[in-house]
Formats: sequence, C-alpha cells, structure tokens
Amino acid sequence: MGLSAGLAPGPLLTLVISETLQHGLKAGIQVAFAPLITDLPIIVFTLFVLSKLAHFHTILGAISIAGGLFILWMGYENIRTTGYRITLQKAEPESFKKGALVNVLNPHPYLFWFSVGAPIMTKAINQSTSALFVFVLSFYTCLVGSKILLAVIVGKSKSFLSGNVYIYTMRFLGLILFVLAFALFYDGLKLVGWITRG
Repeated sequence: MGLSAGLAPGPLLTLVISETLQHGLKAGIQVAFAPLITDLPIIVFTLFVLSKLAHFHTILGAISIAGGLFILWMGYENIRTTGYRITLQKAEPESFKKGALVNVLNPHPYLFWFSVGAPIMTKAINQSTSALFVFVLSFYTCLVGSKILLAVIVGKSKSFLSGNVYIYTMRFLGLILFVLAFALFYDGLKLVGWITRG
C-alpha cells in the first residue's frame, strides 16, 4: 500500500518532481519527508474526531476545495517558469513547508486513514503492538522511500533539462497540477453535495 501510494500520481508526487527540478535534490527529498510529520495529526484527527462528526463529507469537501485552490496556484507558478537558473535564489524554496501544506490540504490521506488505515491499525493492535509498528513502519518506508528515489532520479537527470526542455517540463507539470486541482474541486463539490454522486 505504501509503495502504491508513493508512486501514484498526485499533488505530492508532482511537487517532489517540480521542487527537485527547481531547487535541487534536497528540496525534493524535503517534500518526500512531509508525510512523516503531517500524517500523524491526520491519523489522530481521522480516528478520534472525523469519525464522530455528523458532517464528515462536508469537512472533507471543504478541505478538498481548499487543496484545489492551493494546487491551482502552484500550477500557475509552474506555467510561468521561464527557465532554470543556475544562480542561487535569494528566497528559501520552503519545500518542506509546501509539501506539508499540500499533504494537509489533500483529502486522500484523510480518506485513506479513515477507510483503510484505521481498520488495519485496529486489527494490528489487537494482535500485538509490534504488528502495528511493522504496518506503520513498512507503509512509510515504502511511501517516503519511493518519493526519495524519484527525487534522486530527477536530480541526477536535471543537468539534461536545460533551455526549452526544462521550460516545457515545468509547464507540463503545471498543467498536471491544474488537472489535479480540478479533480480536487470535483471531489470537494461531490462531498459537500453540490454535485450528485453517480
């Protein structure tokens, strides 16, 4: 499950690639580590709060729409890219902060931990504490490890991305972010009941 989640197309994977291309391998790895910090409160929030709220879908819908707005802004920034700059930027890339924000505003971790993760963790802890530990450790090793591997691959090939190749790559990633943003809007509108579920 961790490997599948780590390699599945989504806002965080796209951000790993774009941050590695824009700011280097370290930035991409920082984004890859974001779920280790942001998922803990998501898990606790999902297990102890969301499952008891009457308007569960409305909250997830609002989070999805907010996430869509943030992803839309990031896509716009990618499309405005004019080329790769060798000189260091004055401003810090804040890659970890971006990764954390994307993960918190993405409804998929909430949906995963509510619908899949929580039952598995409950089953694991009923068997033994070590079973729970093995599940969480293996899940995050695969999730974060796959994203770091991708950042390394992109980082090593960055030297080949110069001129128009880099610009078009970044603009393509921006278009992917636009598609993901509208997918988040659609999911959010369905969850809040503004679009009928089919």
